Amino acid sequence: MLVKPFRGVRPPKKFVKEVASRPYDVLNSEEARKEAEGNEKSLYRIIKPEIDFPSGKDEHDPDVYEKAVENFKIFQDRGWLVQDDKEMYYVYAQTMNNKTQYGWVVGAHVEDYMTGKIKKHELTRRDKEEDRMKHVRVTDANIEPVFFAYPYNSELDQVAKAVTTGQPEYDFVADDGVGHRFWLVSNDEDIQRVTDAFASMPEMYIADGHHRSAAAALVGAEKASNNPNHTGNEEYNYFMAVCFPDNQLTIIDYNRVVKDLNGLTSEEFIQKLEHHFVVEPSGSEIQRPRNLHSFSIYLDGRSFSVTAKPGTFDDNDPIGQLDVTIVSNLILDEILGIKDLRSDTRVDFVGGIRGLNELKERVDSGEMALAIALYPVSMKQLMEIADTGNIMPPKTTWFEPKLRSGLVIHKLK
Repeated sequence: MLVKPFRGVRPPKKFVKEVASRPYDVLNSEEARKEAEGNEKSLYRIIKPEIDFPSGKDEHDPDVYEKAVENFKIFQDRGWLVQDDKEMYYVYAQTMNNKTQYGWVVGAHVEDYMTGKIKKHELTRRDKEEDRMKHVRVTDANIEPVFFAYPYNSELDQVAKAVTTGQPEYDFVADDGVGHRFWLVSNDEDIQRVTDAFASMPEMYIADGHHRSAAAALVGAEKASNNPNHTGNEEYNYFMAVCFPDNQLTIIDYNRVVKDLNGLTSEEFIQKLEHHFVVEPSGSEIQRPRNLHSFSIYLDGRSFSVTAKPGTFDDNDPIGQLDVTIVSNLILDEILGIKDLRSDTRVDFVGGIRGLNELKERVDSGEMALAIALYPVSMKQLMEIADTGNIMPPKTTWFEPKLRSGLVIHKLK
């Protein structure tokens, strides 16, 4: 893998907590407007600039993208974002529930994405790609990083341990309770060790941020094709990524709720379930599944433990072994008639970070008729799917904690 250090654009220490924000795609415009209220330094004013317009403004209007450019300039003019004098790498640590993961902030190579060395496990939507491409084009920067995983590397681990014995540049706890620390790696010897360690890797994996990865790489390729003097050394040949070792990452469950039972009564639905599953009542509280191929189902104030019968899945098939595949094929499609998870409005998805109570509440409120809690996908499964060129079903993985945006920005010039 080809990576490079870069001259990051960052907030001074005294501003970092005001600038830093959640990623653009984990909250809507009104939520961003509320979080940024009274804070002129919030990065939302660059990554979700519609909040500077009256409520209801279309986030895809051309003047919204122009507002992003204007605000990015204001942040730099006012000293809320300042560019480093030297190219460097950065170490970014996140702490959640007493567990810490350490990632390397690097410039990832556009060509490695285009040739498939940076591996995907999800499909992307062209409209979402185009939105982020416009944002990268107008700001001429990667304002937010993408989230990569790499197979554990002892050399990178050693360098990270040495770097993180020093005082972090940033050290704060966000409002959601997640701790964020950030170190600068400016020593030339350390920089070379990091570059060489990544060069020894045959591949990396997109963990989160498929649309941002596609947009960043496509804009880089676009700039290369439009530059008659292109050499391959330009900054636009790289995009910003935070890369974590696979053994530190946690994927949590990504659950399903369904609006109706496709005309079935609760008892008829349970009877149909029993064709492919062993179904056992488990009380009135939805339970967390304890292993693969077991699920928890909640409807009518009742919880059931549901285990797939042998022969209903294929553990030799990277996609067929996934619990989301089993649920999609044998429950959502076969019983409930939900054929397309991307477009059917009868199904919704709930990240496990919201807890099982969210599932119960949405059913008890009458909004939904059924909740299905799944066992989380493993990093091993994700990497096997990417390695074999397969694509996961929609809404399969949920990584926590999310990267904090605004700790560093990568300019394409």
